[in-house]
Amino acid sequence: MGMIKVVGLVLHPRRDCGSAINAIVEWATRREVTVLGLHDEINRIDCDAVAVTQEEMVERAQLLVSLGGDGTMLRTMRAVEGRKTPVLGVNVGRLGFLAEVDLPDLPNALSAIDGHNFTVESRTAVRTTLPDGREVTAFNDIAMVRVPGDGLAAVGICVEGKNFVNYAADAVIVSTPTGSTAYSFSAGGPIVSPNVEGLIVSASAAHSSFNRSLVMALAERLELNVLPTSGRLAIEVDGIIEGYAGPDDKLEIAPIPTAAQVVRLGDTSFYERARRKLRVEGSAQVGLPGATDDAVVVDSFERQRYEILLGGETAGVLHYRRHGGRIDLMHTEIEQSFAGQGLASRLASAALEDARARATPVVATCPFVTGYLDRHPEYSDLLSDGA
Repeated sequence: MGMIKVVGLVLHPRRDCGSAINAIVEWATRREVTVLGLHDEINRIDCDAVAVTQEEMVERAQLLVSLGGDGTMLRTMRAVEGRKTPVLGVNVGRLGFLAEVDLPDLPNALSAIDGHNFTVESRTAVRTTLPDGREVTAFNDIAMVRVPGDGLAAVGICVEGKNFVNYAADAVIVSTPTGSTAYSFSAGGPIVSPNVEGLIVSASAAHSSFNRSLVMALAERLELNVLPTSGRLAIEVDGIIEGYAGPDDKLEIAPIPTAAQVVRLGDTSFYERARRKLRVEGSAQVGLPGATDDAVVVDSFERQRYEILLGGETAGVLHYRRHGGRIDLMHTEIEQSFAGQGLASRLASAALEDARARATPVVATCPFVTGYLDRHPEYSDLLSDGA
């Protein structure tokens, strides 16, 4: 029998999580593991999980599984704040940044965790007390955002009791390393590894000559002062408005190291996820000899396919499988609205050039790729002897 006896589920409020729950329940039944779910979430789904309160789930569960996207993952991390209970993120629907596994890999991931074949990644949170006296915690960011029609966010940044800079901007964001790829990134802030111990202060659309981000050590005291010239500001906590601030209000931002533990199985690194999610084409782009338009091919390794993008939209894919030191190019699909533009050939060319750069033998089971190789014998040296 495994080490885990109780698993808790946190579900996306709208996405269909039925297949993921069934996979977890089947796995749990074979191992005599109890599955818990929140009352208002489990009651809308026909499953065998035990409905409990959030307090009971957090107290009893030895593993929490977040089924949804990044928002669900953040909610799960807030629920378990301060505990050593590991959190496994599972993508249900669109690709999530914080999640570790996709639905097809869920049973194997659970077995690996059950056998303690995983690592945990500690995540820093930030906490503040709102002007109305309520205490709030964020794992991505706390932002002071201008209210439309009420003027700019004029905020003074004080470090160790001394004013460093006054921002006049659409928003001022205090981000954890986890949140560096969220609101902070869209405001021009840096990508920061979650293993870094620090905070990032950024201004969105700063109306001043100084618009750089500030990276602070966790031990340094940070305070945001709303200046007399500021308009009314919304206070967003992980993207949710939790309160408002006006001139002369202050927010003291306190970091919380190791506030949550996120499961990592070692299949992908933070930088691989960042490259995929943020479309970092400088490192994800696969060579396209003779490219004359805006088409870009990326290796979507998490989904085992090459994708060709036009204007950020996926126009086609080439599915592959890596095994035995070879790559099997299996199936090519082009969206109907992009047909007739030679994109399938661009995919095949990019995949073959990538194989050449990696010195990886190719097996072509895709009929289109087979035909492409017949028309382009210059790639024949890539074919595996077993092809």
